[in-house]
Amino acid sequence: MIEVGTQIPPFVVESVPTEPMKTMALILRDPNPIHWDEAAVRALGLGDKVINQGPTNEAYIINAIINWLGDPTALRSIHVRFRGNVYAGERVEAAGEVTEIAAGLATCDVWLDGPNGRVISGVATVAIS
Repeated sequence: MIEVGTQIPPFVVESVPTEPMKTMALILRDPNPIHWDEAAVRALGLGDKVINQGPTNEAYIINAIINWLGDPTALRSIHVRFRGNVYAGERVEAAGEVTEIAAGLATCDVWLDGPNGRVISGVATVAIS
């Protein structure tokens, strides 16, 4: 039974992979070299590992929701704020909590945490039966 306070089980990526970042950069038509060139990341003073794309990080949260509900069509909306970077090789954990239920919909606080704290926070609305 889903009620206020129900936890969305964590979706964990033990080590964010580097190779998909290059593919996503092509798919997203994202020319920013911080997603595939460590030298560019260093030159900008952002560290020494390539940085994962924001949409991929958001997808980890969406995966947590889908795994929880078992139905990708249940996700009605998601609004997030990007608060930090996720670097290649980092462990991240997406999760959430139901904060409100009304008219067959659950409003959930959702987030993605990395080794240095919360990198995404937001709100998702899902259909519940």
